[in-house]
Amino acid sequence: MTNPDFIVSAVVLRDGDGRILVVRKRGTSKYMLPGGKIEVGESPAQAAVRELHEEVGAELEPNSLVFLGEWTAPAANEPDHTVHGHIFEHPWIDGLAVRAEIEDLLWLHPVEMSKRDDLAPLLVTRVLPALAKN
Repeated sequence: MTNPDFIVSAVVLRDGDGRILVVRKRGTSKYMLPGGKIEVGESPAQAAVRELHEEVGAELEPNSLVFLGEWTAPAANEPDHTVHGHIFEHPWIDGLAVRAEIEDLLWLHPVEMSKRDDLAPLLVTRVLPALAKN
């Protein structure tokens, strides 16, 4: 496999009804888990905490992050590119809102997600199957 074009951290946040937070960045068409690129010197967990604060105002508790896995898939909004994601889960937190480069956020149940065509491949082909096994 070739090296991925983007290496990111992302976080699964589920509400009390089992819905998962997804976001759409400004100027893009696909929804994905909140998160983003890992900066030089950051661990994947540190990037997850920073990115979620920037994107949706989340104050994640680093000790509450649970590593789900890491997967590679086609990039959602960049044709002919790949993304390698370090995916975490964190308990639900209140008060999240659109910030930074985020244009929209939705809470979707996994059953709803299977009927949509506007979700990132990493979420659909890797993360959701992993969550279904838990």
